[in-house]
Amino acid sequence: MRLSLPFKSQLPGLAASSRLLFLIVMMLLLVGCAALGNNNTARNAEPKPGLSELAHQAAAQMVANNPDVTRYNPMIAATFVSIDNLSQSSTFGRISSEIMASALAQQGMQVREVKMRDSMFIEETVGELILSRQVQRLSAQHNARSILMGTYAQGQDYLYVSARVVRVGDAMVLGSADFQLPLDNNLRSLLEGQGGW
Repeated sequence: MRLSLPFKSQLPGLAASSRLLFLIVMMLLLVGCAALGNNNTARNAEPKPGLSELAHQAAAQMVANNPDVTRYNPMIAATFVSIDNLSQSSTFGRISSEIMASALAQQGMQVREVKMRDSMFIEETVGELILSRQVQRLSAQHNARSILMGTYAQGQDYLYVSARVVRVGDAMVLGSADFQLPLDNNLRSLLEGQGGW
């Protein structure tokens, strides 16, 4: 009987420390599950739309806002230019123009393919909505009634793009749309090496 007394006196202490240990283990498990749950949520979140998707949405918006824009066929596309220097573009400016022209073609615009080195640009001195003489000449050569133009501006976190379809005869804007893209390493690489074209 003398041996059992100290053992019995230790039972309450063991039970309390076991409960404390159990609570600590449970809290750690809950924190781990919460962290895993947040990780899965981030992985399962829908990716933000990219250039192609936003360009197609912009083209659909242009035509929805003014269905008559498709009457001004055929259209030729100018390379999108930097808003800070309208005589400069980049890989981004060239590919965004191509994607936007493709998106407008899917909306019913007849897009005339024109690929020549100095064929399509907007002179810095005449502003972003006035067609240069070379563009006027080129549009006359291809019997184009409208032209796709666009500008982009690089911010700290986003790239802002403005696209518009302009009537050749009087530079009237027939349709326009704007969108922004999160500025990531991929976009930065497309913007590198801006220069004349």
